[in-house]
Amino acid sequence: QLQLVESGGGSVQPGESLRLSCAASELGLDYYAIGWFRQAPGKARDGVACVGRNNFLPKYADSVKGRFIVSVDSDRDTVYLQMNNLSPEDTATYYCAADYGAAICKLAEPSYRDENDYWGRGIQVTVSS
Repeated sequence: QLQLVESGGGSVQPGESLRLSCAASELGLDYYAIGWFRQAPGKARDGVACVGRNNFLPKYADSVKGRFIVSVDSDRDTVYLQMNNLSPEDTATYYCAADYGAAICKLAEPSYRDENDYWGRGIQVTVSS
C-alpha cells in the first residue's frame, strides 16, 4: 500500500518561502496523479495544486497561481510544492494525496478531493509576523 510523507513545513514571516516535499514509500510514482491540499481551522480541505501522471499538466488554484510551483522527481519518488511570497492566508495544514492511474488531475472539479486513493498525514505551515 502506498504511503505518503510530507516534510518541509514550519513557521515563516510574510513574504518568505517554503518548499514542501511529499515522499512516496514505493517505486512507481509515475502511476499516480499527485495533489496538494490545505485545510485551515473551520474550513474545508481544498486543493491548491496538482500534477498528472508522469508530471503532466500541472494545475493551480487561483489563490496560489503565480506563487506556488509543483514539480516531480521520479527518480526519488518525491513531489515538491515550492511556495513563494507566503501570506497569513496560506496558514493551514498541507496534505499530499495520490490518485492511482489518473493521467490528469481535476483540481477544479468538486469531486476531486474524494477521488484520491492515498493521503499523507499532513504538515503545518504557519505564516505570521
